[in-house]
Order: sequence, then C-alpha cells, then structure tokens
Amino acid sequence: MKIMKNIDVADVGAPDPELKNSPVLDSEIEEGEFFGADRETQVCYFNGIRYPAGDYICSGDELLRCENGVWVRAGSVYD
Repeated sequence: MKIMKNIDVADVGAPDPELKNSPVLDSEIEEGEFFGADRETQVCYFNGIRYPAGDYICSGDELLRCENGVWVRAGSVYD
C-alpha cells in the first residue's frame, strides 16, 4: 500500500495543452543544461495558473518545484 507524504501542495492534475504551462525538467539536469530557464523569471505556469518561484505542485504522483521559470521534478509524492 502506498502512503502519501504529508505535504501541503496543490494537486493540479495533468497539464492541459490548451493552457499556458512552463516546461518540466528532470531534477538531475546540471546547472549549465537549464536550457530555456531564465534566471530572471520568478514564476511558473501550470494550466494557466501562475505560481511563484519556490512553490511546489503535485501533478499525478510527481512533485514539481518552480525554479527560474521551469518546473523541476522534485520526486514523487509517494514513498
């Protein structure tokens, strides 16, 4: 049985291609490989909703963190 971690994040569902979404990158990507990331961008979008840098969301079982205008995979909401 999978147990959900006790975290306070919005469960946003799957990305809707009709709405504005920031790119999603793997957490293993090196700093120099942050292609498309803008160091000045302090927001990310998911399904047209704006999130400030540092915010976390849950999409399916993926935990995503907003960083420099892109979503970075921060792991799974399940252990």
